[in-house]
Amino acid sequence: MKNRYTFLIVLVLIICGGNFNVIAQNPDWIAPAHSNSLKNPFVSNAKATAEGKTIYNQMCVLCHGLQGKGNGEAGLSLEKKPANFLALKVINQTDGNIFWKITNGKAPMASYEELLTDDQRWKLVNYIRELEVNKKKKK
Repeated sequence: MKNRYTFLIVLVLIICGGNFNVIAQNPDWIAPAHSNSLKNPFVSNAKATAEGKTIYNQMCVLCHGLQGKGNGEAGLSLEKKPANFLALKVINQTDGNIFWKITNGKAPMASYEELLTDDQRWKLVNYIRELEVNKKKKK
């Protein structure tokens, strides 16, 4: 009986590729509660949203795709797939949550705190919201 359990454990480890995080990792990425109070200084600012699109096309499109569906070419090869910005679990987050995630990152997504200014990250949030609006317009 002991050999049977050992075999099952080894089999699970082989299937997971030796990545123990696959077993224990929570699939949801939840920003801390304090991020809810972060206020977007560029809400409804069309110029900031356009600048966010430029930044998105330079920094995000490879993983998240042109329409933000998480299906960019580089993202397809990742074990943990990039966020689909059109999914309800993203749409229902506050701007502050999204800003916090862009700022801090979580592997495989990099932290953009040192690569982009606060304003650039907020502009990205605006553009991510614009992707949601464009999805609704296409329906």
